[in-house]
Amino acid sequence: MFAILKYHIMSILKSLEIRSNQHCELCGNTENLSIFSVAPQPHNDANDHILVCSTCQEQIENPDTMDPNHWRCLNDSMWSEIPAVQVMAWRMLHRLKKEGWPQDLLDMLYLDDETLEWAKATGEDKDPSDLIVHKDSNGAVLENGDSVVLIKDLKVKGTSFIAKRGTAVRRITLVHDNPEHIEGKVEGTQIVILTKFVKKT
Repeated sequence: MFAILKYHIMSILKSLEIRSNQHCELCGNTENLSIFSVAPQPHNDANDHILVCSTCQEQIENPDTMDPNHWRCLNDSMWSEIPAVQVMAWRMLHRLKKEGWPQDLLDMLYLDDETLEWAKATGEDKDPSDLIVHKDSNGAVLENGDSVVLIKDLKVKGTSFIAKRGTAVRRITLVHDNPEHIEGKVEGTQIVILTKFVKKT
């Protein structure tokens, strides 16, 4: 199983390197490149990932470290024909809107309906005070596509089976209007799970 997963990741990496000509697809850097998955991932292939440098990745994952001037690179990369790149450009411009210049770029950026829906999936365009945040039993923030483990046995409503403690639930979906609910498949059945009964893996 691990070998298959490793092969899949290497296959995605190879596709991204060819697509990007071994450049960060956001800023154009050629050093310290790695795969970045653009959540949520409908296909889990190269179309749902981008190649990014360590600087971009660090600032995407840790908003407190963001250097607005670094992201002036979006003036170029937002015109990419790759939907995953468009999505990340849109999200980062929204995150930086208070700087002023990103709003000008957003006004010019066009995303088709499907790509815009993907871009909005993480709520970057919403006021932080309006966001519904899903957290696991330890307070870790959950996102669409994450994997979690059940921390207690759960009786599944409407069925006779019990989802056992320790069961892994992969590629969860957040219930957008309820921060205490997520959805995922257990033994092939799509169920709603309370976030307080899961731990992010």
